[in-house]
Order: sequence, then C-alpha cells, then structure tokens
Amino acid sequence: MLQVLPALEPGGVARGAIDVATALAKAGGASIVASAGGPSVRDLERMDVRHVALPLDSKSPLTMRRNVGALMAVVRDNDIGIVHARSRAPAWSAVFAARRTGAHFVTTFHGAYSGATGPKRLYNSVMARGRRVVAISDFIARHVSDVYRVEPERLVTVPRGIDTRIFDPANVDAERVVRLAGAWRLPDGVPVVMLPGRLTRWKGHAVLIAALARLERRDVCCVLVGSDQGRARYRGELERLTDSFGLGGMVRIVDHCRDMPAAYMLADAVVSASTSPEAFGRVTAEAQAMGRPVVATGHGASRETIVPGETGWLVPPGDPEALARALDRVLRIDPDARRVLAARARRHVTENLTVELMCERTLAVYGSLTDEASAPA
Repeated sequence: MLQVLPALEPGGVARGAIDVATALAKAGGASIVASAGGPSVRDLERMDVRHVALPLDSKSPLTMRRNVGALMAVVRDNDIGIVHARSRAPAWSAVFAARRTGAHFVTTFHGAYSGATGPKRLYNSVMARGRRVVAISDFIARHVSDVYRVEPERLVTVPRGIDTRIFDPANVDAERVVRLAGAWRLPDGVPVVMLPGRLTRWKGHAVLIAALARLERRDVCCVLVGSDQGRARYRGELERLTDSFGLGGMVRIVDHCRDMPAAYMLADAVVSASTSPEAFGRVTAEAQAMGRPVVATGHGASRETIVPGETGWLVPPGDPEALARALDRVLRIDPDARRVLAARARRHVTENLTVELMCERTLAVYGSLTDEASAPA
C-alpha cells in the first residue's frame, strides 16, 4: 500500500499517514509513504516504514506530470495494490498512476475545500474520484456527498484518532508541567483558559479575548498556544485588542508547544473558538482525553467530538457573550464535579476517538477493496 501526501510536516495529514503506515506494518503488510519529506520522516524510519522522496508538494503542472511516472515506478516495483492520496496536488499524480497500473485509488478528505470558481472546483474534485472516499468526520462526509455527489457505497467516515497513551494525565509527570508553567510565566493559583491552535484568524482568538473582557472576574490567565507562522500582523492585532480591553496582564501568546499533554494539564478550561467549522477538531479530542473541560463552537465536527453537557459545552460561533457565560460556568465547577467530568470525557475519547480505532477502520477500507478484487465475477 502506498500513501501520498505533500510533505511530512507536523499536522493531522502527516500524523494520519504515519499512524496508518505503522499499523499496516505491524499487521504484516507492506507500506510505503511518498512525500516531499519533512521532520516527521524520522517517525516513519523508527517504524521501518519506507519513505520515497518526491516533490509531491508542488502544484506545478510539469512537476505533477513527472510525479505520475515516478509513482507508477513505485507501484510497479513494489507490487502496490492500493494508492491512498491525502491531499489534492499529489492526488492528481496518484490518480493517473493508479489508473495506469491497475491499482485501487483511495482518497481522504481532511477538510472542506473551498471552490468558488470552476477551475478550483475541478482541482478539488480529484479527491472525490477514489474507489473509496474517506471523510474524517460525518460533517466532512455530508459536505463530500452534497458538493461532489459521492455515492454512499464509496463514502466512508473514519474519524481521526488520538493516541490516548500520550494524551493521558496519568503519564504526565509533575516536572513537565512545572517546567512549562515556568517557561510561560504563569501566575500561581490563577485559573488558566487555553486556546491551542496556530495564529490564524478563523481560529477565533479575537472572540475569546472579547469573551474574557465580558467575564466579571479578572483572576484568570488566558494562554493562546500556537505559532504565528509568519503572521506578525495578526499577532499584533490580537495584542492591540487585548490592550484595548484592558486585559494586558491576563493574556499570553506563546509559540508552538512540543509538549501538549503537559500544556493541557495546566488548563482549567480549553477553548476551541473557531469561526469556521472544524473538519475534525483535534484540540477538543486531545483535551477531553486529558480530562479537561472543553468549550467549543457548535458547528462542524465539534458537534461529533463533544457530548454537550457531559464532556464539554458548545456555544454559537462568533458569540463572545455566549462564550463568556460558558467559561464562567466551567471556571465555577467544584472539584468533585470536575473529576466526574474528566472521567466521562476521557472515557468518551477512549471508546470512540483513538488512533487504534482509526487505523482499524482504515485497514478495513483497504480490505474491502481487496475483497472486491478477489470476489468471483
């Protein structure tokens, strides 16, 4: 089986490819990943999964055409039966390579791709051309069905999975938490509200800041965790907004965190304030696995990953008043109720949103294709 993606950079696309490749290798199958490379190649190498370096991150028509031939050679040289594309640019090379070699073509929709123009819709449509089309949530599956008219027999929902061994409060020692609190200069004895996510406008940082201004208390520390990825102007906007509300001492913007399990342990409330729907919402799943109370906007896949009132709370998108009310409620939860919620939230993730379940369901998709191929005509 060959998976193709643009690059092995940190993120959900690469993580899903690595997890599936590892699961297939453990099950005794042959697995190859092709990409332009990146820091996560080391994760593949540790599991003895072969990586093929190709410029699959390029959108140049000439490069994509050359990638067709290179992928065909990989398929033929390694007797590949399934080619699984996880992004649009490499999918265009992969679909032709699969057709010309007779391999099955599978795609995964990791998001709801926007396509206002005819050329953009055509470009996006390659993700709907698989013998199996995998959606990472029911929200994305509905989008794929409505926009691309993918038949139910080809469309499969496989939610992303969380590694509940890594995201387990029992496996995070106090030293890691103390070290991170010191690095972020968090005040002692003050509730922490955390919004993890790269600094991009649709993640709703401004909504959270406006909500904090509406709280009747100021004994709160808010931490926005995520790289600005060069968006210095947006970071400046958030800093000015914070100052305009008189919240300068309450809000900290910190860079990408390499130890998110420890970060979640510092949080009394974890917020996902995205103004556009999340395709899955890894933050809400990770936070629940760590037993943290979660408040998220009630659209997209957040309505699937959170059980309202039981494992977290949902609020209307872009509504700082509603977010402030929910935060006030979360910050007032007594210790006993917090422990009950933590156990319930973690159980919800371990029963429904683990990496093991994701891999099991993905391998079942592959198995359905090989069963079709071997069935008598």
